[in-house]
Amino acid sequence: MHADSGKRLGDAHPRQEGPVDLRLVPPALAAWATAAFTLDASPGLVGGLVIGCLAAAVILLVVRRGSARNAPVTPGPWRTGPRVNPEVVDGGAVSSTRGKGASGGTVARADGAGSAGRCGAAPGGTVAELDGAGTVGRRTVWRRVTVAASLLCVGAAAASAGLHGADLRRGPVPALAGRYASVTAEVELTSDPRLTRPRVRGDHVMPDSVMIEAEVRRVETVHRTVVATRTPVLLIVDARSRRGDAGRHPGHDGRREYGGARGPEGRPEAPWLALLPSTRLRVAGRLVPAMARGDRFAAVLRVRGRAAPAVVGRPSGAQRTAGRLRAGLRAATDGLPADARALLPGLVVGDTSRITPELDEAFKETDLAHTLAVSGSNLTIILALLLGPPGLAQQVERRGLAPRLGVSLRVSAVLGGALTLGFVVVCRPDPSVLRAAACGAIVLLALATGRRRSLVPALATAVLLLVLYDPWLARSYGFLLSVLATGALLTLAPRWSAALRRRRVPPRLAEALAAAGAAQALCAPVVAVLSARVSLVAVPCNLLVEFAVAPATVLGFAVLATAPAAMPVAEALAWCAGWPAGWIAGVARTGAALPGAGIDWPGSWVGALLLAVVTAVVVVSGRRLSRHPWLCVVCGALLLLVVVRPPPLTRVLTGWPPPGWRLAMCDVGQGDATVLAAGGGVGVVVDAGPDPALVDRCLRTLGITRVPLVVLTHFHADHVAGLPGVLRGREVGAVETTGFEEPVEQVEFVRKEARARNVPVVRAVAGERRRVGALEWEVLWPPPPPAPEPEGPNDASVTLLVRSAGLRMLLLGDLEPPAQRALSRSPAAALVRGVEVLKVAHHGSAYQDPDLIRAVAPRLALISCGADNPYGHPAPSTVAALRKGGAVVLRTDRDGALAVVGGGGDGGGGGLRVARD
Repeated sequence: MHADSGKRLGDAHPRQEGPVDLRLVPPALAAWATAAFTLDASPGLVGGLVIGCLAAAVILLVVRRGSARNAPVTPGPWRTGPRVNPEVVDGGAVSSTRGKGASGGTVARADGAGSAGRCGAAPGGTVAELDGAGTVGRRTVWRRVTVAASLLCVGAAAASAGLHGADLRRGPVPALAGRYASVTAEVELTSDPRLTRPRVRGDHVMPDSVMIEAEVRRVETVHRTVVATRTPVLLIVDARSRRGDAGRHPGHDGRREYGGARGPEGRPEAPWLALLPSTRLRVAGRLVPAMARGDRFAAVLRVRGRAAPAVVGRPSGAQRTAGRLRAGLRAATDGLPADARALLPGLVVGDTSRITPELDEAFKETDLAHTLAVSGSNLTIILALLLGPPGLAQQVERRGLAPRLGVSLRVSAVLGGALTLGFVVVCRPDPSVLRAAACGAIVLLALATGRRRSLVPALATAVLLLVLYDPWLARSYGFLLSVLATGALLTLAPRWSAALRRRRVPPRLAEALAAAGAAQALCAPVVAVLSARVSLVAVPCNLLVEFAVAPATVLGFAVLATAPAAMPVAEALAWCAGWPAGWIAGVARTGAALPGAGIDWPGSWVGALLLAVVTAVVVVSGRRLSRHPWLCVVCGALLLLVVVRPPPLTRVLTGWPPPGWRLAMCDVGQGDATVLAAGGGVGVVVDAGPDPALVDRCLRTLGITRVPLVVLTHFHADHVAGLPGVLRGREVGAVETTGFEEPVEQVEFVRKEARARNVPVVRAVAGERRRVGALEWEVLWPPPPPAPEPEGPNDASVTLLVRSAGLRMLLLGDLEPPAQRALSRSPAAALVRGVEVLKVAHHGSAYQDPDLIRAVAPRLALISCGADNPYGHPAPSTVAALRKGGAVVLRTDRDGALAVVGGGGDGGGGGLRVARD
């Protein structure tokens, strides 16, 4: 092909017509499905499947040989067709012959699958093709060959999956895990350490843990029995620390960073997080069964204590080099703004250790999370610099640095292979990285041998080889999404792009729209299974970040390469890369902040099938709508309204929030978050709940854009951990807290979040009165010094008496009986009698003072609690006591978010009613 061009470097645009070669797709899919189902199958079933597939394949191949030997070659009528290149290679098999005809000396090609017939010439100097009777027989033979190949791949996949599954059952580790045995083991790390995301359980944040994938090489039981083995386990290090460290939250600037990085001095996790893959450790811990059946780990090895890891074997040289490169990238980005500083290592090498939970959630809401996982796009961008842009997929790559430097195709392929290998080592062999590297290697091999670069067979071959090499990839959602996205770009995107260009859409815009739409169409059902949510802003957000990904990635790799040798140059490059990286993070945050950014969807495979059907209907309808521009404009405007959800329109359509609402209790799970209306778009927030995303969503649906005051009744995590969600994208005047500053780690968290946004923190004082518009409130508790110190944070809760449009509402925080009795005896007792609305203390727990409930005698009692919480909130006794006093009891675990509407009476609260979201 290259030699026929008459040019030293080959023709830039050779003619390579022909249908897409799909012959490798059935074997790849068959192997994938087989591996997924046989990983935990019994040895007998696996053996029977392998033998049966081999026998069936042999029979088909024998029949094929007999058919090929007896197949007649009967010439048929001549057909003429367009001139093709005389050496067309399809899927790696040459299917042409050379010959000279009578008219023009052109080439005749037989119409057979990979087999040439008699050559002749057609009039006019065109290519003559034979359509003989032997063609049908040969096609039948090729179908048998394809089936036989699929059976062989099924057998190979079953054998590989059976062997990998046996690794989980072999050796002493599974039995020891079943007995929850304490062991001393020598393990080899197979992944980077990663820190678990902070989780709120009850009123505290669970301590951080370090998770590392590893293989147990030697295990020693308490009886001093030492056994050599090779069993995959998940290593969980509970680096429990001093008081004040256990409930650590990540800061606003993302400085909760590690994953093979240097951590802050004094943190017990830091030595573990600095470890590299291939390091060997000696650890003591307890083996427990794997978390889920069908997991790729035979057991979980839990290591407790603050001791540094005992290293018995250094990591390999390649891993040490990769670690230094990754550390240099992090060091060069230290001076960037928070979002760019967190995002750039993720874009370049998949290092997400600096990504805060808030930013991570924004990327998931907008379906931009794929930019944080190193994938084929990263490798494509780097290879494009060397070989040319991927838009030349059906042509010989004659752009990029290689042809401009006079480098031949074969040398370019070798350089590309070396670059691919380094890419895998530095970025770690995650599923998307392996898939990209395998595809790239196959394409480079085709390039080096001068054959046609057909990407669909390359993708199928990559899937087949990877599933045979590591059958656990067959059950990986990341691998599935990577293959689906790549397949969409290779099959659907070109057709959609051509259709858009036919409708006069500019070519670059058509390509971008088609790529984003095709990937979203195929990946959205799988994403819905994982997140139970469908993003409505995914396509526009992906379009907005597309032009920034390439420069950020290229500059990021330049930082990676230059940091070890010239840090000032690397820092300058990082500053340049920070601009596109910051843009990407800004798009994610802005898209996630839109009220209609996504809709809830059934998180099951039935829901995925339903979404696939809906997507197909939308695509078919879109083709018809594209003929009517005005209808397209109307549909676009309706989608924009759904995403933006202007509060007046939303109120009309959904009834939420109801007109004239005075108090709203958000549904934030097992925690508290209450909003007091203070005018259009203005509200006072009392507590923030345990989850930033939930409270942020609640405030968005209420249309709250300005918060004069955030009152945090006390510092338990189920009341303060959601503070970043309240501060996100809103004008906040101040944060007011109790004077009892425990737990210390939550106090530090609140101060850090407020300081990051220049929001002052003040202390609530009993007797304090404030007013915003028609809303006014008074602080009743805790009493000022020299009052006795409370028994705990709950009894120091800030208690508010709120007045709004004739309604009196009492918010008790988490006060427990001692403080409730003290409040009943205080001068404020007279103020709380006969209120209209009561926010029941401590999620409706059984610890209530009956005298206070009788004195308050509310008409409406609201309880904030999580569904199926392990604490039994609300207690039946508390609910019964409230109802006995004449209160209507509503609770967020059953009724969802609640909004109180009423007023107009002189203290009577006339017309009191409640709306549910």
